[in-house]
Amino acid sequence: MTTILVTRPEPDLGHSTVRLRALNLDAVKLPLMQRITLSTDLPPPDGFGGIAISSANALRSLDERGAVRPYQDLPVFAVGDGSAREAQFLGFSDVRSANGSFEDLVALIADAAPSLPILYPSGTRLSGDLDAALGRHGIAVRTVPVYEMRDAAGIPDAIVTQIEEGRIEAGLFYSRRTATLFAELTARRIGARGLEDFAVLCISQKAAEPLVAAGFKRVLVAGHPDEEAMMTLALAFARAQNAS
Repeated sequence: MTTILVTRPEPDLGHSTVRLRALNLDAVKLPLMQRITLSTDLPPPDGFGGIAISSANALRSLDERGAVRPYQDLPVFAVGDGSAREAQFLGFSDVRSANGSFEDLVALIADAAPSLPILYPSGTRLSGDLDAALGRHGIAVRTVPVYEMRDAAGIPDAIVTQIEEGRIEAGLFYSRRTATLFAELTARRIGARGLEDFAVLCISQKAAEPLVAAGFKRVLVAGHPDEEAMMTLALAFARAQNAS
């Protein structure tokens, strides 16, 4: 059975692990980040034309604060289907998915052309400048950090050893930040054999870049930046492994 390392934070880590095991793949959990909800002041919903969601973590943090209900009448512009489903689960009725990347989210909001500013609950580190991107379309953005992703302090020696020995054959990487952190935490700990044999399965080319720079040779990128494509990639990798 092919064994795959899953590096995303909870609760998505658990969801991906269940899906891998349903595909008859073994999964090893390695959460490289942890979400921390912030107590930032939130503006009232009046005066906003919608909410931009670039990560389901923003919705989860709002929910933990009991702050979802005041915003439920606003349209939600979600970067992908996963964050759109989270919004629907939390009771938002007008939910629109860009089904793609940050650039697709910008296009989705620009096409809607809201006359009022967009509220953007975000993490403390931004993968893109939504304010500048939508500003080019004449749309104002109010960015409010509602969560922080804290890096893991290290990777257990046992996992590094399993990678070196080929007992963990691949890893799933869902963001550039987790890929960068993995590369940093395994630097000089994974030898030439591990760099040659361990496959890194990445949600996008952008996420793959730090791993390529770190010397990993087997780099595979999902056909679309979502969980479905990542599961398809993992299954295709496992089948290729078993056939070789």
